[in-house]
Amino acid sequence: MPGSRTGPTQNKKNLSTSQVNSCNNGSQKPKPVNFAPMNYFELFQIPISLSIDKTNLSKTFFELQKKYHPDFFSNATPDEQEGALEFSSMANKALKTFKNTDATIKYVLQLKGLLEEEEKYQLAPAFLMEVMELNELKMDGADDAEVQQRTQQLQSEIYSAVKPIIENYQDGTTPDSDLLKVKEYYYMKKYLDRL
Repeated sequence: MPGSRTGPTQNKKNLSTSQVNSCNNGSQKPKPVNFAPMNYFELFQIPISLSIDKTNLSKTFFELQKKYHPDFFSNATPDEQEGALEFSSMANKALKTFKNTDATIKYVLQLKGLLEEEEKYQLAPAFLMEVMELNELKMDGADDAEVQQRTQQLQSEIYSAVKPIIENYQDGTTPDSDLLKVKEYYYMKKYLDRL
């Protein structure tokens, strides 16, 4: 995440092209760009959620690129150029994360301090037995369609247990105990995706 910064100074040398144009026509005062640290949700100005409405993601992304693209900061201070580069890169990462439900779940769990990058999570023995059976089917030469069908069925079962939590998540009100169930789902799905 970007370090703590103050916005650019209010002279034309440090403004983007659109900001300079609005200053030149006298209709608006230029607005400084804020490079204060923020998470992906704050950057996209959407509530923290496990299930993102993808309708306006691309539009918001392009607006962010217009605001933070490094090319617009070629005459800015080195700190402002670095901030623009970091925020432009952050917008790219955020869009990629929000377009992938599993990545979004992982990001929220990390934001909440419930998931670490290289964490060794212990899955339930009953789940591991089911996965072992699926692996044995594959090794015994079972029909790929049958293995795929059973894998999808298992994925559907594990998702149904957390579907209400994922779809109705409310930041600040959903308890950590529910998020820990989502964490278990995340690791089980990740395990199944490797089959």
